This record gives sequence, structure tokens and C-alpha cells, in this order.
Amino acid sequence: MLSAFTARPIVELKQRDKSKIECILAYGDRLLVGLNVGSLRIYRVNEPIGEAQAQNGSTAADERPSSSKSNAVDLMREEDKFSKYKIEQLAIVKEANLLVSLSNAVISIHDLQTYELHETLVKTKGATTFAITSNIVKDAFTSVPSIVSRLAVAVKRRVILWSWHDSELNPDTSEITLVTGIKTLTWATGTKLVVGLTSTYVLVDVETANVTDIIGPGSIGGAPGQDGGRFGGVGVSTISYMGLGGSAPKPLATQLGEGELLLAKDINTLFIDIEGQSLGRRQIPWAVAPEAVGYSYPYLLALQATKGTLEVRNPQTLTLLQTISLPHASQLYISQPNISLAHAGKGFLVISERCIWRMGALDYDSQIDALVERGRLDEAISLLGMLEDALLKDKEARMREIKMLKAQWLFDLRRYRESLDLFTEVSAPPERVIRLFPPLIAGNVSSSAIAEKNTQHEEQISEQGSSHGDGKSGSADLEKQQSTEETASKDAQSSHHASTSDGGSVNYPKLKGTDEGSMLEGKDLKAATAELRPFLVSARTRLQRYLNPDGTLKDTRVSVDATASSVQQAQELLLAHAPQSSEERRQQMLETAKVVDTTLFRAYMFASPSLAGPLFRLDNFCDPEVIQEKLTETERYNDLVDFLYGKKLHRQALELLEKFGKEGHGDEKASQLAGPRRTVAYLQNLPPDLIDLILRFVEWPLNEDPACGMEVFLADSENAESLPRQRVLDFLQKKDKSLAVRYLKHIIVELNDKTPSFHQNLVEIYIQGLKDGRFGDEAAQAKWGQDTLDFLKNSQAYQPFKAIKLLPADDPKLYEARAIVLSKMGQHRQALDIYVFKLKDPDKAEDYCNQVQLSEGSSLSPNLTKGSSRRSPASDLEDKTTSIYHTLLSLYLSPPPPHKPQWGPALALLARHGARMPASSTLNLIPEVLPVKELESYFRGRIRGANSIVNETRVVASLRNSLAFGEEAKLRLGDGAPGGNKGRGRSVLITEERVCGVCYKRFGGSAVKVLPK
Repeated sequence: MLSAFTARPIVELKQRDKSKIECILAYGDRLLVGLNVGSLRIYRVNEPIGEAQAQNGSTAADERPSSSKSNAVDLMREEDKFSKYKIEQLAIVKEANLLVSLSNAVISIHDLQTYELHETLVKTKGATTFAITSNIVKDAFTSVPSIVSRLAVAVKRRVILWSWHDSELNPDTSEITLVTGIKTLTWATGTKLVVGLTSTYVLVDVETANVTDIIGPGSIGGAPGQDGGRFGGVGVSTISYMGLGGSAPKPLATQLGEGELLLAKDINTLFIDIEGQSLGRRQIPWAVAPEAVGYSYPYLLALQATKGTLEVRNPQTLTLLQTISLPHASQLYISQPNISLAHAGKGFLVISERCIWRMGALDYDSQIDALVERGRLDEAISLLGMLEDALLKDKEARMREIKMLKAQWLFDLRRYRESLDLFTEVSAPPERVIRLFPPLIAGNVSSSAIAEKNTQHEEQISEQGSSHGDGKSGSADLEKQQSTEETASKDAQSSHHASTSDGGSVNYPKLKGTDEGSMLEGKDLKAATAELRPFLVSARTRLQRYLNPDGTLKDTRVSVDATASSVQQAQELLLAHAPQSSEERRQQMLETAKVVDTTLFRAYMFASPSLAGPLFRLDNFCDPEVIQEKLTETERYNDLVDFLYGKKLHRQALELLEKFGKEGHGDEKASQLAGPRRTVAYLQNLPPDLIDLILRFVEWPLNEDPACGMEVFLADSENAESLPRQRVLDFLQKKDKSLAVRYLKHIIVELNDKTPSFHQNLVEIYIQGLKDGRFGDEAAQAKWGQDTLDFLKNSQAYQPFKAIKLLPADDPKLYEARAIVLSKMGQHRQALDIYVFKLKDPDKAEDYCNQVQLSEGSSLSPNLTKGSSRRSPASDLEDKTTSIYHTLLSLYLSPPPPHKPQWGPALALLARHGARMPASSTLNLIPEVLPVKELESYFRGRIRGANSIVNETRVVASLRNSLAFGEEAKLRLGDGAPGGNKGRGRSVLITEERVCGVCYKRFGGSAVKVLPK
């Protein structure tokens, strides 16, 4: 069992001394002992009560010689006439320098220094017990803190209260009467008192005099009709010989941790809060009713007078941790924090009629080590949770390590979910958890794999030295090792039936270093692997907080709450060994991430292969060799391609796709990779800097399905648009001109690329295609020609002077293309010459003139078409320049030889566009032989154009006059809207207080100028 305390007698009455110890009081280095003869003995304690005795956890205090024991205390004086009767209870009011005693059923007040009697409280005649508490209280009005001490005295059914405020006694006293006689008093807080009555407990608020019944099991005071006790409310101590009756058990109470109390009567117990409400915890498994209970941080104490033992229990788990033999002990004395400045958990006193023992406390770190060594991991965890951080060396690390030990034993007990949940809770290093699994899951990290390597190494060493040793000793060692392994296996199996204490905590067997991971197989391995996956996912998420996908450490200090030390500590929690430098930390975290991801992959492949695919589509640190080997073995080629893509092993992935993608391979397992579609999709996701790899592996998809292969370059994606376009164009031109045309049209039309070289390349390809004339049918040729003409018209980036050199003047197929290029060069007359004399198409010639007129900013409507009726007349005085229509008219009427004049197209041109041509020069072109009647439509158009201008001018003038009239009316009369502008009818009220909005002076008799709003 645990050795939390060691008993050391400090006061022992001599045999000739017939007096008995009734009570004690310890404060500072003073120990007051009240005897049954009324004497008070004052001792000086050489080591103040409450300070640590054994820092190293040894029992050296018990091994000292008797001379050292006698020096533990020194008798300073004895007050023989302190009281005429036995002293039943002692306490102090330290701030008032007073000593309070209970003797002969009355309370007396003494001076704490001289022990002289100051006053006997007559009101307390018949007192049975009292309780004192001191607390720091802030004044409700001034908020000034003061020390308030209260004395509660039990007199039959009454509680009489006195109080001191900063050493001054309050003259007012108060009384609270209860239903039955009072047995015990215990302060729960500075204003609440737990009162143990004959048959029940009550909670008394001394400020409001409110009394609350405490409902508990059995003899503590159950509700009507409620039994609750383990023996029907009948205590063991109430059963006497032959059923003749006996004394009723004394109600006991003690404070525990913050806001908790324990009530005990007979063998029934109840844990309550400071409001008197039950905490719902189970009872303490006492076989015999205790004589006294107490709390020495952080343990619960129970004195069994009938057995002469002191029980030390964990107040949370109620486990019995230590039993100390103290013959004839009857009382416990524990210094309260408000009396002794020493820490409450460092020691206490136990009293018998003839002896006083001081209980020396073992330091807490040694107590934790002892519990762990004995396999009491639950108790160690509970104790660590109760202790303050300052009382332990690195509490968090100790708690984490012990919880990991517990998790490991739970794993050995085949309780995988509880084990992995606990590993997750403490953020255990992933390698430590993975090591518990066999190589099928853990690989080389498995403890069995490591042990096998060590064994092989030892065998090599033994083989080297076998020629110098005895073979018998080697066989004996082998037999011994096998025997040890069998014993360890039996111990692990017997741990299923681990012993439990009376408190119910599990007593884990001592760790023997067995390799449990190698024993996992079948259903156990599947169950353990299913629970391992959530742990690995959690570890993977934690690692991603500190690692970038490229393996570098993230700068996590940018967060508000994070510091360099806290981030470093959080990172080290994931590592099995503490690194010495930042680079070593990065390497260890990278190795840990690699182990975690690879193990997670193995777990998926073992239990749920369908879940392995999503792992590859995320950034991961899996070992490529392991993954490739496993996926190839299971013929999961699609997942292998995804993994290689994530690891940027693109060449290997593309070679695999080419192998299974080409027709005729016939592998059913790789049906998803058949054809060029999967390769094209892979190439579309590659970045532009891998252009060499893209051009290398896009060739076979272009051969099998050009339309599909071109999606690599034509897809609506950032990667496709960012590819080096010149390299792609050069590749496609060597491959197929039609593919190059398709790519050029894509980047020019859809991506709006204005690079002149691309436009020039497309022009050259178009013209060369027209020259070659290698088309399958006339429709294809017509479409190619139309595409050529459209591009020549719409593109502004190619160089016309280079294009014109490619267009021979005597090739009929290139007449119109040559005309368009000449137009781009500004050679309109030569372009019209082609339309009129070579193509002999007046309609195209007129359309050409319309387009030129629009591009030069003429007043023609944008919707001008052939035969449009809207015209903008040009006056001879205003427009002396020669228009494009004039040039066309001159070609019709004055053609170069050997061509003849074309009267019909000329008259049609005059009828539709005569108003746009200067009258004088136009009439000069008309030959005299032409009848005037033929010019009727020309003159009618001119007249209508002039009239249109005049009418338009009149309409505009009328509209302007109407607008000016409306503005003038609004200025003079206002707009007529409610609250709107009133025009000149606006009125302004000037009062004596009105000031100018600019200079802020009063107007008075000055002239007033109203500013507009």
C-alpha cells in the first residue's frame, strides 16, 4: 500500500503520570495539551507542526534514536490551575490574541500569552462543543477588508454566536434554536454552519438564521419512508450484546476540497456542497463506524478507534491507500489554514490518552512514484488532479505520462476504444501508439519488428563469438528467455481480471515490457485498427498545424495567443524524443508525419480499402515506396496514380497511364485508365513549368483522339491558359497544321491574345491552305476561305505588308483576301479595283465603301446597309474632300482601259449615296451624253438631304426654346412641388437672433442677401 504518512510520537506521558490527554491545540511552534485534571501544558515544537518531515520519502524519522525523539518538543510550562475540571476543547482567536476553552460545560476566554482567565461566558452554561472560524470579509460600503472571527457554541438545542471584527468583540450575540440536541458543529463557510443533531444534520446560515434540513441515507437523516442505509438505518455501534441497546453513534463532519463537505454517522456517509445539497457520490465502504474523520490535503482520514488504526483514502475514488497502526488513538487534530500558516496538507496530529503522534507527509512526487510503481494508475491520476501545480515537479508531464501508461495497459486488456481515446486525450506521441501494433499495420515502427532486428543483431554477435563460448550456456539462456516470455504472456492475460480495491479503482499489473503488438491478429487486430484510425487522423491534424505540405515548419507565432515557447512545447508533445535544435525538431516532425500517414494508409488498406483513396487526394507524407508496393500488389492502379500525383512523381504516373491507356492492353483491373481521357485529365492538372513533360506525354492522346488530346491546351483552366504558347504552337505545327490553327484560334479569339506573331502565323497558315487547296470537299474549302477572310478583316495585330507578299495578284482564289489586306494598308482604290473589275461584284464594292465610311467616322448610321434611306448630305462648301464613294463612282464612270464604263452600278450608287459626295466633283464625273432623266433619283436624294438638315435644325431650335422657357418659369415661379423650390417667390424670416451663415454676425438693419439652397 501507499506510505503517504509516517507516524512519529512527539509527546508521551510517563508511566507515573496519572493524567490523561483530553485535547490539544497547535499553532506556529506551540503545542497546547489539555489534561483531564484541568492542567494545560505548553510545549515548543522544534519543527513547526505542518512542515515536511521526509523530503525523500524514507522512514528515517522512525529510525532515529530515542534521544532525537525526545527533542521533538520541549515542555516550556504547565498551568496547573488553568481549570478545575478536565479541558475538553481548545481553540484560539488569533487576531484577538485569545484562547478559548471548554471545561465543565462552560466556555472560558483566556489570554493567549499569559493564559490568564479573561471571562467566563455565562450564557454557555451546559455547552457540549464549540467551533471557531476566521475569514477575511470586505465591508459592503467601503470595500475595506477585515478579519471576522465567529464563535459558535452548542448549548443543548441552542447555537449561541459571538463575533470579532479585527480583534474587537461585537457586544451583540445571537441565538438559533433547533429541534433536537446538538452533538457537533462544523463550519462550512464563514457564515454557514453544519450542525450534527441527535438524528439528523441541518445547515444553519448564521446571518439569516435560516435552517435547512440535510437529507441523507440511513442514520444521516433520510426522507420519510426512505431507508437508504446498508443496514436499514441501524448502525453497527448501536447493536450491543444480546440486543440490550447501546450508545448512539456520534455525527461527524469535515470539510474537504473547495466547497465540499463529508457527513458521516455510523457507517453511512454523504458528500454535500456548501448549500447542503447532495453531490450524488457513493458512500465510503466502511465496515466499522469511525471515531473521527478529517481532511489533510489531499487525503480523507478516518480514525478507527476499535481497531486502533488510521485509514487514509482518496476522497474522489474512496480507495483505501494506507492503514497506519496507532494503538488507542481517539482523536484527530488537523491545523486549519486560517490558524496555521503552514500548508494544510503537510501533516497533522493524532491523539490518544497517553500519546500524541505527528504524521509526517511524504513528498508528493514520491507518493506519485509509489502509486505508479504499484500499478495504481487511477489513484495516481486522481491524486495528480487534486494537487496544485506548485506542489509537483512538472505536473502536466507527469499526468500525461501516467495516462499514457494507463492507456497502454487498457490496450493490453483489449479495451481498444478506451485506450485510444485516452491516448488522444493526452496527445500521445503517435510513434508510441503505433508501436503497439504488428508490422502489418506499424511497419518498421512496430515493437515486434524492432525486437526482431535486435534479435538478429544479437544472433550475429553470438555467432561471431560462438567459437569462444560454451554452447550449453546459450541453450540455457534461450530456455530462460522462452520461460520469461510465457510468464509475461500469462501476466498479460491475467490482467483481464485485475484486482480492485474497496474503492473500486483498478490495480494494474506492473509493466513487464511484453510485446503485445505481436499478439494482435484476427478480430482483435481489426478492432484495434478501427480505433487506431481516429487517433491517427487527430494526430495528422495536429501535425498539419506546424508543418507545411513541403515539409517546412509553419510560422505559428502570428496568432495572438501563441508564443515561441508554447508552440515549441506543443510541437514536442508530438515527438517521442525532445529535439535539441529547430532543424532537428523539423526533421523529427517530418519523420513523425511520415510514420502517421503511412500507418493510416496501412490501416485503411487493412480494414476499409475504399477509404484509402481520399487520403491520396490530400497533402500527405506517406512513404512512396510502401504505397506503391501495396497498391500495385492489390492492383489499385487508379489510387496509385492519384498518390503519385500528390507526391509530384508525375513521370511515373504518366508512364503508368500510357501503359494502361493505349488500346490493346486489355487489363480489366485498369479499366478506368483505358483510353486517352484519363491521361488528358492528368495533364490538365500539371503546372506550366512542366511543359516538357506535358508535350512528351500528350503526343499519344493526340494520335488516338485529337479532339480529346487538344483539351490539354484548350481547356478553360488556369493551367491551360498559362502554358508557354509559343512552345505549344511549335509542337502543334510540327504535329498537324489543323491542330495549330485550332490552338491559334483559341488563344486569339477566346483568350484575346494580341501577340502579332500568333496573328501572323495564323494568317500565313490560312493563306498557305488556300494556295494548296488540299480539301476533302467544296464545303471544307468554302469554310476555310470564309475563315480566312473573316480573320483578315477582324484582326488588327498581323502585319499587312508581310501578308500582301503572300498573296499573288493573278490568283483568283486570293482576290478578295488581297483586297482586304490592301484595305488594311489604306490602298482603297486598289481594293475597289479588285471588287469592280476582277470580282465584278458591285454589291461587295458598295459594302466595302460603307465599312470604310463607318471606320473613318462619317455621319452614317451604325446600322447602315445597302439601300438604306438615311443619308447625310454633304455641302460643297463644307466638304471638299473626296469620299470613298467618289472613288468608286470614278471607277464606274472613268475606268482604266480596257474596261468600259458601268452606268447601272454608277446610277445605283448615285441614287443611294449621292448626298454623301461633293456635288461639283460628282457632276464633273457624269458624262454629257447621259440624259438628265437618269439622274432624277440623284437630285431627289440631294434635295431631301438638304431638307432634312433644315428640318432637323428647326426641331432642335424649338426644343431648345421649350427647355429655356421651362427653366425660366421654374426660376421665377418655382417648381410647384410641396416644400420644393419657390423661385423668386421665396420668403425668408429675419429675426433679432438670426445671424449670417458666413460671418456669423447679426443682421440688424443691414442689407440682406439670400443664398440659394
